[in-house]
Amino acid sequence: MIDIKENEQLSVLNHSCAHLLAQAVKNLYPQAKFWVGPVITDGFYYDIDIDGVTITEEDLPKIEKEMKKISKDGKKIIRRELSKQEAYELFADDPYKIDLLDNMDEDENVISCYSQGDFIDLCRGPHVDNVKMMKYFKLLKTSGAYWKGDANNKMLQRIYGICFETQEDLDHHLEMIEEAKKRDHRKLGKEMDLFMLSDFGPGLPFLLPDGFTLRRILEDFWLDLHRENGYIVIDTPIMLSQKLWETSGHWEHYKDDMFIIEADEGTYAIKPMNCPGAILVYNNTLHSYRELPLRYAELGHVHRNEASGALTGLFRVRGFTQDDAHIMLMESQIEEEVARILDIYDQIYSVFSLNYAIELSTRPEKFIGEIEVWNEAEKALEKACLKTGRQFKVNPGDGAFYGPKLDFKLTDSLGRIWQCGTVQLDMQLPGRFNCQYVAEDGSKKTPVMIHRACFGSLERFMGIILENYAGIFPLWLAPKQFTVIPVNPLVHGQYAKNLTEKLAAEGFRVICDDRNEKLGYRIREAQLKKNPIQIVIGDAEVENKTVTIRRHGDKKSETLSLEQFIKDTKHEIQTKGLE
Repeated sequence: MIDIKENEQLSVLNHSCAHLLAQAVKNLYPQAKFWVGPVITDGFYYDIDIDGVTITEEDLPKIEKEMKKISKDGKKIIRRELSKQEAYELFADDPYKIDLLDNMDEDENVISCYSQGDFIDLCRGPHVDNVKMMKYFKLLKTSGAYWKGDANNKMLQRIYGICFETQEDLDHHLEMIEEAKKRDHRKLGKEMDLFMLSDFGPGLPFLLPDGFTLRRILEDFWLDLHRENGYIVIDTPIMLSQKLWETSGHWEHYKDDMFIIEADEGTYAIKPMNCPGAILVYNNTLHSYRELPLRYAELGHVHRNEASGALTGLFRVRGFTQDDAHIMLMESQIEEEVARILDIYDQIYSVFSLNYAIELSTRPEKFIGEIEVWNEAEKALEKACLKTGRQFKVNPGDGAFYGPKLDFKLTDSLGRIWQCGTVQLDMQLPGRFNCQYVAEDGSKKTPVMIHRACFGSLERFMGIILENYAGIFPLWLAPKQFTVIPVNPLVHGQYAKNLTEKLAAEGFRVICDDRNEKLGYRIREAQLKKNPIQIVIGDAEVENKTVTIRRHGDKKSETLSLEQFIKDTKHEIQTKGLE
């Protein structure tokens, strides 16, 4: 799916279409007033105040009809430049536009507006030349939105839409939206009994047995790979003293997003990040330069006080498992170590058929440390990428408060972009905690630290791959790999049970569905649960000691000897289906 904001031509078209929407709403509801109508990744929206009227999705076709009428009229879109005083006079009856004017830079004396017919709106532009260029659009949904995002302000109505240059492009996008709805991890998670949510713990997902199995498979895969690559696995406490967070800088820069607890010994915070704990582990003993890089890996459970309105399934939660690693090293080792990390990321993402792009996020507005050190760190990450032949895009001002980072944007099977992995270069925290190592000349020096996560959040990554695979996991990853289904439980049930026990003893995740239900019903339910392979047992299978298998989504069946089936599936699991 395309990122509208990243495509200059589509961005201008969609911004112009936001004005077309506003004009149509104004024609239908003359009392309407408008806040802002920006371009977003998947189209545009406009925030609207219509006293006494609530726009629902049933009203969208009527608004679309009016938009088409305006488009056919073919009015030119004209840019006008006004003095600030002229703008105040023009929009004197619109408190939202007056607020925008009030908050413009003091030296911004020339105000730009765009008009089309009898409709005019404040806007920096640019726009397309004529309303007739906006033919292929669709209004997608409505929602509420507080003015300026402040819950103390009035609730406005937000209408979302999207516009393309051709009907073919619009139709393709709408098909992708429908496919994405089918793949929604919240819908699939419920159907497949993977996780649940409860009002008793907003943003704190409950993993059901199959969801827990899925996470353990991911954890085992992650742990094996990291041990092979020289990482030491640790586990640090979930709650640590305020003094620690003050030393790290989190108390000053992240306090509002932390859960804080008062205890007899003082004030504590549930950790939002694992890095200070890893530093305490490092400082537990004195280290030599010969030990570096020292790689600590941790599947740490962290909590962040996300806004309740932002919580979404497994994608935005308050408690999650971060697949962290903290690497202590010398500055001279940065390029080589980042290259090693990038190789690990290649291994992990390729297994899940996920491509990625890299963004270099630089110094934010609020940061700790000296600018010269930041410049040095940003240059080191840049050189590490270029040395390994990996391209990147600069994302100014989006680094962590303690250092620049590489962000990994994954592309799934629908072309959607997900932020997952990160590599953060930190030349600040080791010094704040007085971390040291004994250098070759016997002096004590401060190491550099790399923070990095591959999945980012295990729970979020579970949601991403659930949607990427549409719930149909490859065999190695599926919580339940086989469902054994006897045609007639009374006749074939014992053989089916024996087969299930034998497959389980071989290490497979297998269940037997011998309920007193029709065969078609049990097969359909196995399909709904997305189990990769159904093994149907009838007279021939019992007599010949064979198995008849059907893979999910495949109408054809295949009959094999049990020995051949076990051999083939073990190979498929061991190679993770990549062969």
